Amino acid sequence: MDLTITALQQPERLPQWPLSDWDLLIRQARQANLLASLLCRLESKGLLVEVPEGPRNHFEATRVIVLAQRESVLREVRDIHKALAASKIKLVLLKGAAYVLAGLPAAEGRMFSDVDIIVAKPLIGQTEAALMLRGWNSGHHSDYDQTYYRRWMHEIPPMTHMRRGTVIDVHHAILPDTARIKTNAAKLLEAVVPVAEGVYVLAPNDMLLHSATHLFHEGELHNGLRDLFDLDSLLRHFGEQAGFWDTLVPRAIELGLTRPLYYALRYTTRMLGTPVPDKVITAAEVGRPSSTVRAVMDFCYLRALRPDHASCSDRWTGLARKILYVRSHWIRMPFHLLVVHLTRKAFFKEKVDTPEAVLEKAKAGH
Repeated sequence: MDLTITALQQPERLPQWPLSDWDLLIRQARQANLLASLLCRLESKGLLVEVPEGPRNHFEATRVIVLAQRESVLREVRDIHKALAASKIKLVLLKGAAYVLAGLPAAEGRMFSDVDIIVAKPLIGQTEAALMLRGWNSGHHSDYDQTYYRRWMHEIPPMTHMRRGTVIDVHHAILPDTARIKTNAAKLLEAVVPVAEGVYVLAPNDMLLHSATHLFHEGELHNGLRDLFDLDSLLRHFGEQAGFWDTLVPRAIELGLTRPLYYALRYTTRMLGTPVPDKVITAAEVGRPSSTVRAVMDFCYLRALRPDHASCSDRWTGLARKILYVRSHWIRMPFHLLVVHLTRKAFFKEKVDTPEAVLEKAKAGH
């Protein structure tokens, strides 16, 4: 029984719920990283005062985390901007941090653990060096992971700040070089829009397409429902802007991202009732897979895009998640690389340095 979607879409019903439903809702929403989003929905409708004391205490605790995280993100963005500005590199934010700096509704209660940025591939080395000068380091990853990221992926290994422990993901594309879907990151960077002095985000269509690609190509399903709500929020917000719907599918065709867009529209409308014009749904059929593939994806995503909680699962949910996990690797890497990568991850435990160990080595001059 998935209570999270109902609660987020119809928060006015919550004050009448019995405590047993509240208990289950809190656990589901926390597991889905949507408890803070639910807090924001309740507050926006003036309903928090009607919430029973026990659940309300959970929301008040969540509020502290949300406010602290927002301050942390703003501080990190300022520091990243200083690092890159010194090297004349444009700061382009992705995902959660982008939603916050752009002031989008998707940022309300949005929980995330790192800051994602994207730069042109030729600037990766210069970007990494600039960030290292301000305290970020990726040296705590194993030699294999370092090679894996730098040779095959669309980002370098995550960089952790030596003092604060905060994390930056530095991308040079939104898909790996080895992915079956090919897209042109330069086109994304050409269309970025400013949101603050020296800070940029992807254009509306591109932001939506990147969010769809992240969810339906990379397969990070532990936050699947949160990411689906991101898509719902972006579609509702940008859908009110002139020209958005007319240019969405043509932009997806231009970038080669019609399949992720098809899935984004299919599952936001089916699961969340996202209002999408019929003409856009029809145009997005250009990215439709075969009937067999679509049936398998429905079997998987209609189960996996729910809180990863036992109360939201049926007998097939585990299988659905496993299929999507294998699929996410299959569409990102050719078979010979995939076999080597999964075998190594499954059977070889490599020694890696912790951030603390890296810091000690740096102090010692190693």
